[in-house]
Amino acid sequence: MLRTPAVVLAATLTCGSVARADGVPPFPQDPDQALERTCFQTGGAYSEVGNLRSDVAIVYGVDESLPERIRTWRERGYRIHVMTGVSWGRYQDYLYGRFDGVNHEDEAQTDRNGKKISHGGDVYYMCPGEGFGKFLAVGVQRALDAGAEAIHLEEPEFWARAGYSEGFRREWRSFYKEEWQPPHSSVDASWRAAKLKYFLYRRALQQVFDHVRAYNARTGRRVRCYVPTHSLINYAQWGIVSPESSLARLEGCDGYIAQVWTGTARTPNVFRGKLAERTFETAFLEYGAMQNLVRSTGRSIWLLNDPVEDNPNHSWSDYQAQWESTLVASLLQPDVAQYEVAPWPERVFGGRYPRRAPRSERASIPAAYATELQVVFHALNNQRQPRAAWDCGSAGVGVLVSDSLMFERGEPSPSDRHLGHFYGLALPLLARGLPVTPVQLENAVIPGFLDPFRVLLLTYRGMKPLTADVHAPLADWVRRGGVLVVCDDDGDPFAKVREWWNTDGNSFRSPREHLFERIGIVAGSEPGEEALAEVGKGGLVWLRKDPAALAASPTGDAVVVETVKRAAARAGLLWRESSRLVLRRGPYVVAAGLDGTVADGKDFLEGRFVSLFDPELRIVRRASTAPGSRAFLLDLDAAGLSSREPLVLAAACKTLVLDAAADRLRIAVEGVASTQAIVLLQVASPPRAVKLAGQSVESIEHSAAEKLCWIRFANTAAPREMEVRF
Repeated sequence: MLRTPAVVLAATLTCGSVARADGVPPFPQDPDQALERTCFQTGGAYSEVGNLRSDVAIVYGVDESLPERIRTWRERGYRIHVMTGVSWGRYQDYLYGRFDGVNHEDEAQTDRNGKKISHGGDVYYMCPGEGFGKFLAVGVQRALDAGAEAIHLEEPEFWARAGYSEGFRREWRSFYKEEWQPPHSSVDASWRAAKLKYFLYRRALQQVFDHVRAYNARTGRRVRCYVPTHSLINYAQWGIVSPESSLARLEGCDGYIAQVWTGTARTPNVFRGKLAERTFETAFLEYGAMQNLVRSTGRSIWLLNDPVEDNPNHSWSDYQAQWESTLVASLLQPDVAQYEVAPWPERVFGGRYPRRAPRSERASIPAAYATELQVVFHALNNQRQPRAAWDCGSAGVGVLVSDSLMFERGEPSPSDRHLGHFYGLALPLLARGLPVTPVQLENAVIPGFLDPFRVLLLTYRGMKPLTADVHAPLADWVRRGGVLVVCDDDGDPFAKVREWWNTDGNSFRSPREHLFERIGIVAGSEPGEEALAEVGKGGLVWLRKDPAALAASPTGDAVVVETVKRAAARAGLLWRESSRLVLRRGPYVVAAGLDGTVADGKDFLEGRFVSLFDPELRIVRRASTAPGSRAFLLDLDAAGLSSREPLVLAAACKTLVLDAAADRLRIAVEGVASTQAIVLLQVASPPRAVKLAGQSVESIEHSAAEKLCWIRFANTAAPREMEVRF
């Protein structure tokens, strides 16, 4: 599975790669590596514990050490990207005037009490003036000169509580042609401050994109630009403003890394009146929101997982359980097949946790978890499958979200602190097994963007449409057969901010009124509470409630579900609930058992599987899908696995087939140093001998009935040849 034996490479362990200065050969050239399927980011030079053997090493930071750090990874055969922070970093040269002779300390983000917002010491979050974009471009040029194939501009973030620095006041006067207003002084000032923050980081990024585009034009290269960013949902909940969907419309932006991981996904939310961590459900919605940033735009996206997380005070068992939940959530996005498998692998394979424990009680990564991680990392290289099929509740239902979710988080009237206006609509459906997805409202103007959906839920509680343009395609979608469920009590104070719906000749009390008019429902003729108004081939339901109040109610989810059921019937969508989400991606099966809302008796999958979460790669006949379970399986009976030649099915190391025939198999292997490797082979007959770098391998297990062979050995960070004779 990991490498098809049909590809027989005339390769040696030094073929096609740059020779290393220390004489250790790099991994053989993999023709599939050009696909850039997986990556990881690292701040250091090559290390044996960071040797994940993904296609791409993203080298972090653009200081003077960058060229040397790049060299160490390139010598090992990695493709090289470079990442640098946008909103914060070691940018003291700019801050203190050493860059351009001008002191820029007044561009540090500042709260209403005059305190600079720091990422540690004088590493401040920046309010980016135009000079800051130029400064970033100079740092990026160092990466370009060092041969980076792509640039990642990480986390353009402006805190909702900021907006009080002199630098921000200057930008306000320039942007609005009026005197600055304290953002906390009114909802209008808060909204306008957020819009300006959104603009400033879009401008800074465009400056860097333009610099890279000019470089490409001069040199004939094709260096790409990506933006690693948290999801819109997480930024809104954490009180951060970022350009998000608007970047996909900028010239020079090639896509994103979806920075979703345990640290974001375990942020508590409210469902049925209970505040709790819901890591899987939150991650599923976060990844869905990120995927909808790029769907239909021509841009690409990588989905990040983190086997640890930024908080160093959890146990290894906690890290493992949370990682499995986010990993499964990312694999349940069938349109995405690129992954960042780990940020900072050195802290995964070299860290000791929990950090708050006495030094003697901190533990290194358990051997079984280290093996499990590598099995999964290498399986992620094979997720671009031609077929994907759901086994779950009704598909085709989405919740509309706008970047303005981030605009209503500041004083004096922030929206619901737990983002109940979003989760109150999404979680009732997800709990019943519907693969509901956040749908980016700004992208509604893209032809065909709304076509996959039969029912859409919308509230303007907590967000507003940034332009009137999105309402025309939404109204057209309704007339063509879609059903829109609007859940809104018209009580949001931000409806009164100065915006397009109440300026320039418009006099709507809220953007909802403008949308209804476009659909054909004028004020005074709206449907009754929960009644369905037929519009063309589709329809509209107006549920006159605050969705955050529904989230806070023990029975509020039932109100949402019953309303959506009626909408689905009008849309011709067969209603189905499920206790689990199951997605088949070619021979892989991804499954999550939900919280027990639906009792349909589907607590397991039957078949002949290998669990990729099991470091022993044992055969599983009944895989659990009970509430809370997570599964990543290889279906051994799936079409395409039959072969007379031996086949690598799964491995806790990088494997590359050098030669395969009925009587032999030669593969190159390499992994994270001092971890345990396992290679699972499909074989027609038992091996006569297995040699690794010329030495016999003793740990060999064969099942004649299953036609499988398990080979175990210690990983090294240097490539070795394994030969299996039959």
